[in-house]
Amino acid sequence: MGRYKCVICGYIYDPNFCDPDHGINPGISFQNLPEDWGLSSMWRPKGTV
Repeated sequence: MGRYKCVICGYIYDPNFCDPDHGINPGISFQNLPEDWGLSSMWRPKGTV
């Protein structure tokens, strides 16, 4: 599973570390994140990251 980096803010989503603040457990690939998952600091949905 690869990491994804937001081209705007530099946030890196790493499936090995997850996103516990938003209920995302380790091992969830970027493609399998919920469609409403996004960067809360920018209010950008997954499709724009």
